[in-house]
Amino acid sequence: AFSAGVVAGIWSQVTLQMLALVLVLNMIILALVLIFTTLAARSLRFSVEDEIAIVFCGSKKSMASGLPMAAILFAGQSVSLIVIPLMLFHQIQLFACAVLARRYGQAAQDGIR
Repeated sequence: AFSAGVVAGIWSQVTLQMLALVLVLNMIILALVLIFTTLAARSLRFSVEDEIAIVFCGSKKSMASGLPMAAILFAGQSVSLIVIPLMLFHQIQLFACAVLARRYGQAAQDGIR
């Protein structure tokens, strides 16, 4: 869906301001989910290992299932515009989780939570 949209010229329909807004909103949503899952895991007194699983799995949304569903639900060229937030969220999530993984790893080496 995304590749077909690129070929169809969807980027000419998206302004930099729109893209920036989507990026900011995606970052806010991801931050809220990560904070919520961290606080929930800690308040329920899960082990550090379980907290890590909860934090990482709680924010994951699969593009492998999301893109085909979007293609079915939103037929036509507009599906390319609709999946832009999903594509960007996925990339932001990869970067954020890499930073979190490094912090969890460093905390484990330092012997702190």
